[in-house]
Amino acid sequence: MKNLTLLTDLYQLTMMQGYFKSGFGDKEVVFDMFYRKNPYNGGYAICAGLEQVIEYIKELHFDKEDIQYLRSLNIFEEDFLGALKEFRFTGDIYAIPEGTVIFPNEPILRVHSTIMEAQYIETAILNIINHQSLIATKASRVRLAAQNDRVLEFGLRRAQGPDAGVYGARAAIIGGCNGTSDVLAGQIFDVPISGTHAHSWVMSFDSELEAFRTYANIFPQAAILLVDTYDTLTSGVPNAIKIFDEMREQGKLTGLYGIRLDSGDLAYLSKKARRMLDAAGHEEAIISASSDLDENLITDLKLQGAKITLWGVGTRLITSEGWSAFGGVYKIVACKDKYGDFIPKIKLSDNAAKVTNPGIKKVVRCYDTEHHKIKVDLIALDNEKFDESQTIIASDHNARWKKMTLHPGQFTLRELLVPIFQAGACVYDSPTILEIAEYAKSEMNTLWEEHLRFINPEIMPVDLSDKLYLLKNDMLKNFEKGL
Repeated sequence: MKNLTLLTDLYQLTMMQGYFKSGFGDKEVVFDMFYRKNPYNGGYAICAGLEQVIEYIKELHFDKEDIQYLRSLNIFEEDFLGALKEFRFTGDIYAIPEGTVIFPNEPILRVHSTIMEAQYIETAILNIINHQSLIATKASRVRLAAQNDRVLEFGLRRAQGPDAGVYGARAAIIGGCNGTSDVLAGQIFDVPISGTHAHSWVMSFDSELEAFRTYANIFPQAAILLVDTYDTLTSGVPNAIKIFDEMREQGKLTGLYGIRLDSGDLAYLSKKARRMLDAAGHEEAIISASSDLDENLITDLKLQGAKITLWGVGTRLITSEGWSAFGGVYKIVACKDKYGDFIPKIKLSDNAAKVTNPGIKKVVRCYDTEHHKIKVDLIALDNEKFDESQTIIASDHNARWKKMTLHPGQFTLRELLVPIFQAGACVYDSPTILEIAEYAKSEMNTLWEEHLRFINPEIMPVDLSDKLYLLKNDMLKNFEKGL
């Protein structure tokens, strides 16, 4: 990964110089990253991007050229620039593993470090995790719509730049795609790549039949023919059937084969094509489709009985159509005082949703024992202890009379945040992308059906522990009193 040290907002550097010049650049603080609203008005999100955050932190340093550039801006003093030459991350980071199902207001990542270090890494962390979590969540919705069919990510040419294409493909695999058309992503992340041919291939030959025959001869193990260049049902499908017949006669019809539809009424065309293929004895031929697909269109096509079993999803996945940004934020939650104690911090706002949860926190997930599905998440203070042998009462922090009682034997517990860096050293072994994707699949199975609806899903309870609730309320009351 290239050095992304200057991938930051200018105000991170100006604040750093302010901390440095004021003499408290080494003040110890804690920041949380979290998000406030599920993308697509859905019932969950999938976190992704942690591996790139780890790479960023490991490579964090200011090169000579970086210092020279900052000096040229004429806003930074020489003693501060001198300090940047030795700048490294020396703190602790805790994070929820990639592929985990997450919900609003839960700390996805927690940073313990000096104010200069913790402040500086904000922008890059948000950039990386916001983008990949958004695409992973979109991909998981496409996967839900496609059910057991194969889904391929085809969005590179429509992505907002090379990095968005490559890391979007990575996130799409985590979210549930079986492969990508992005060759560079395949090389970097060792994930399956896939593709067929374009209309230009067909149009460059004297006839559609010749184009199909040539392609099938070169790629007999993956003869997926694009049949909508001229006329899908009177030309494309009949010519594809002729080629499949020839391959069978020659003993070459031994691999994956079938057709791809890229335009028109996909439900109607796929049903007609299925009947034509079956009548010709090609029941095993697949029908794949592309053409501006997303979870909503795939759902509708399935309701209409479309005979498509492989979906190539491009533009609307890689650009996250329908929800432009993940919305993750990064807020200070505690500062160490001169006595060595961490003092909780809270941000107030006229918008109640933007009032932060103070203190050093963790996320405790409660699962239903019988089904191993999530019952409730508790955001709690980090020093709180929870025991599966004791009754847990979770109260809705917005309506405390609404309670959920979990009796021993009815639930299991899991703390979601795990150590990633300790004293600046990485202590976490990142899984492969395919391992993360398999884990994400298991995570989706911990959601109840009502949380998976695309429209008006049930919202998972995410409650504050009693101690955190009281701390937050006491701090709010003190502000009201002017203390």
